[in-house]
Amino acid sequence: MKTFFSRVIALCLVGSAVISQGAIAANEEVNTHDPYEMIKQVSSMTFDRFKSDKALINDDLSHLKVIVREELMPYVDYKYAAYKVMGQYLSDTTVDQRNRFVEAFEGYLVATYAQALTEYTDQKVAFDPPSDFSDEKIVEVNVQILEQGRPPIKIQFKARRLKDNTWKAFDLVAEGVSLLASKQSEISNLIRQQGIEAVITMLNDKTQQRIDRQPVKEAAAA
Repeated sequence: MKTFFSRVIALCLVGSAVISQGAIAANEEVNTHDPYEMIKQVSSMTFDRFKSDKALINDDLSHLKVIVREELMPYVDYKYAAYKVMGQYLSDTTVDQRNRFVEAFEGYLVATYAQALTEYTDQKVAFDPPSDFSDEKIVEVNVQILEQGRPPIKIQFKARRLKDNTWKAFDLVAEGVSLLASKQSEISNLIRQQGIEAVITMLNDKTQQRIDRQPVKEAAAA
C-alpha cells in the first residue's frame, strides 16, 4: 500500500500537467479561492519546476525536497492533517508538543512527496469537470491516472475551505483508500505504544533520510 500511494502521489503531482489546459505563468498567482483550479495550477507549477531543475535533481536528489517545499506545501493544510493524524491523542499533548509534531509531520510529508517524485515516468492525468462549491466546506477533486496498457486509477484530492475563504488540500484518496486515514491509524497507534515524543523523533528521523532513486525509475531511464 505504501508503494501504491507513493506512485499515485508522484503521478498526481507531476503527471497532471501533461494534459491540463496550459501551464500557469511564472508570475501568475495560484487561485486559492477555487479548489479545482488551485490543484491543477499547483500540479502544473510542480511539473514545470521538476523539468527546469532536472540538472539539479540529477546532481542531488535531495533537491526534490526543495521543489516540494516551495511549490507544493504552501497549498497543503499540513497542520490540519497533523491534528487529524494525532486523533484522540491530540488533547493529551501540550501546546509545545503539538507545535513540534506539526513541524515534524510537515517535514515527513515533504520527504514522502519528494521520494514519490522519483517514481514519475511520464503518465497522464485527467481531471473531472469542476462542480459548484459555493456552499461547500470540503471539496473532492476527482482525477484519473491514465497509463497505456493499464486500467485508469481513480483518485480524489480533498480540499477544505479556510476562514479567509481560501482553500488548501489535506488528503489524497486512491481507489477508495485515504492516505490521511492510513497515516492516522499508523501514527496514532505509535503514539499509544511509544508516546508523542518518540513519534516526533521518528518523524524527524524519516525527514532526514536520503532520497533514493527507485529501481523502477532506473529501469525507465535505461
